[in-house]
Amino acid sequence: MKVIECSELTKSYNRKKVLNQLSFSIEENTITGLVGRNGAGKTTLLKIIAGYIKNTSGEVRVFSERSFNSLNVSGNSIFVDDQMSFPPALQLGELLGEAKRFYPNYDANLAKRLFDYFGFDEKAYHNRLSKGKTSTFNMIIGLASRCPLTIFDEPTTGMDEAVRKDFYRALLKDYIAHPRTIIISSHHVDEVEDILEDVLLINKGSKLLHLPIAEVKEWACGIKGNSETVLKLINNKEVLYQKEVGMNTLYAVVRKDSSGSGSIEEQAQLAGLEVTAVRSSDLFVHLTTEAKSKGGIDDVFNNY
Repeated sequence: MKVIECSELTKSYNRKKVLNQLSFSIEENTITGLVGRNGAGKTTLLKIIAGYIKNTSGEVRVFSERSFNSLNVSGNSIFVDDQMSFPPALQLGELLGEAKRFYPNYDANLAKRLFDYFGFDEKAYHNRLSKGKTSTFNMIIGLASRCPLTIFDEPTTGMDEAVRKDFYRALLKDYIAHPRTIIISSHHVDEVEDILEDVLLINKGSKLLHLPIAEVKEWACGIKGNSETVLKLINNKEVLYQKEVGMNTLYAVVRKDSSGSGSIEEQAQLAGLEVTAVRSSDLFVHLTTEAKSKGGIDDVFNNY
């Protein structure tokens, strides 16, 4: 079953397209990572899916109906970010108790255990928490709600590394016990990729990739060695990045392919070149880099 279906989804502000004819679907009971650079349109997309804002054109369906102003979508989803608003007069302990009135699947016992584990004070107030503590409390509500559609938009903002690891571990354990559709937008791709099943990469409001994480990890490879040999090998290949890394030594990131003469990896090894894996986070950077040449930031300083 498809929980989310987007077809040529477009959103414009003052004639500027933030999302541009975006089409994709997300299956039930999967964890999808939404990645892209700042300004790519990730938050806008998530808010449209959650029904917070209306798309300009195209169509988005959540639970088989239009998400905007839908009571069904609102009642079966939760949008978690660092801007979540709670009644300022209620203490944290009271907020935990009130949450069960809004989310039918809410697990008050899980919420209380997480609340105690992360060292919260029941008499504290949400609007007086530090940035990291705010994100942690919001995460507790998001996990304990167990909504059929749970959206985390940069949920670990302000958290230290230890808390982020605990969050990912808690999310995975609860997802295994209680499957639901989860979308995570995060800049910490290397930290979150082990819990993802699919990745949706967008750039300037358009889809670049939507693949299972296993395929993303095998999408490209790094090749390093004699510059002339590398250049000859990658000729007519899809080169994502290249950089001189030493005297007459070139490193290139190339999309994998197969041909009658063997895969790019096999060809590189036969030519005596070093073949390495490419981290998912590096791949996303290479795919979204704006520089026409493949040197990245180093190009700024060339011939300076």
